[in-house]
Amino acid sequence: MLKSIQLKQENERIAQKNNKRENKPFGDAAGPDGLTPERDRLLQQLKERQQELELLDITFDNIQSSEGFKSLHLSTNHSVNYINAKTDIGCEELSGMKAVDFLGSGYTKTVLKAELPQGLFVALKSVNHQGTDMRLCMDEFQDSQGCHELVSFKLRKEIVLLQRLQHPNIVELKGQCQDSALVGGITAVLEQGMPLQMIQLLQSPWEERFRVCLGLVRLLQYLTHSPLGSVALLDFQPRQFVMVSGELKLTDLDDASIQEPACQEDSDCLLQFPLRNFTLRCSPSRICEGLNEMRNLYNAYRYFLTYLLPHQSPPLLKPLIHQIMNSTGDLKQSINETLAAFEEVLHTYKSGLHLENFPPSITRDYAVLKGVRSVGNMEYRCRLSYNQQGCVLSVHSAREAVLICNSHPQCTSFSLSSERTWTGRLLASFRSGFSHLVPDVNSAVYMRRVKASGAVL
Repeated sequence: MLKSIQLKQENERIAQKNNKRENKPFGDAAGPDGLTPERDRLLQQLKERQQELELLDITFDNIQSSEGFKSLHLSTNHSVNYINAKTDIGCEELSGMKAVDFLGSGYTKTVLKAELPQGLFVALKSVNHQGTDMRLCMDEFQDSQGCHELVSFKLRKEIVLLQRLQHPNIVELKGQCQDSALVGGITAVLEQGMPLQMIQLLQSPWEERFRVCLGLVRLLQYLTHSPLGSVALLDFQPRQFVMVSGELKLTDLDDASIQEPACQEDSDCLLQFPLRNFTLRCSPSRICEGLNEMRNLYNAYRYFLTYLLPHQSPPLLKPLIHQIMNSTGDLKQSINETLAAFEEVLHTYKSGLHLENFPPSITRDYAVLKGVRSVGNMEYRCRLSYNQQGCVLSVHSAREAVLICNSHPQCTSFSLSSERTWTGRLLASFRSGFSHLVPDVNSAVYMRRVKASGAVL
């Protein structure tokens, strides 16, 4: 909270200073003629940033027009008009918003958690006045107003990209304000997510890790064919993502690129990574077509898929998983083909097709009691459980739960309830024993017959 207050005070101080300087020549270091080398370099960088934003609008309009869609040209100064009216939060709402927590900061931006009057929590992104980008700019130009404007371009670019790129795996832009008098500079209002914790993900059930990987591949397929053309995430790191209700979402887009590199020969289309290099063909139009797509896909492989996908995957799905890992690790398939492979895994997993070779008769060694649940349970822990204090795993049916219980030496019974995961699979609780049963219409208990006599019914 203290950091939030300090950042807000700093924003207000910058805004007041900027307002006082409205009638002064641009640039603290500018001489009477306003032609200092520092000022010229700063003005040139500002011009380049503005041209980058204009290119986003031009590219979007050209692609939409060529595809027969109505052009939605927006000035970067009024791009808030593109936001869904149901979630439109502007300068007036921001001025009365309450910051309740400090979520983090980076080279360019600071993120605060804020509460709306109706109780909804959002994330506020603004310029980090103590960040590395601002410090380096001030060291070079000694111009607080010019540096604030220069550093703000990254956030302005991110707002424009969030308006153009709308996908379930990209955080939702809920509003923005570019009125420095009200909020101390440009502010973006985003849906709030939790920072991605890879260590926590590695300890989570495979189904949840697969969900993250599937969401990432769906996102990359969208970015390859987006309204801005093929988009590359140049700063592809887990820290660029957040988790929102179990879904992976991209939250930092300021380092995205919408242009495929130009080339004269194939050697110009080189993708370099720490352990692998790939060379694509230079197209007849002298563009490295597909390079953005392949860059994203291999980064997904080395930062996400390698760690999250094969580890503790269901044994009967391993051949499909192995094929995905080989094709992405060697860039043998396009993002469309990779997504199709992921969708096949999802369909197989949800439908239980991977269990076809196991007949229903495998449940005959279990007595089933419907409409009851066990009490006084003797829990045991298992890996990748939904409950860290016990053994709770997702199953397609009682048949798969029997397979799991049979593979655990300490398992004597399991129960199924109506609770389901995001794939629609059931949650099964496995235990080594229980004391008695109580009525529960949403539950069924399965007991190994050879050990059922030990239960108190």
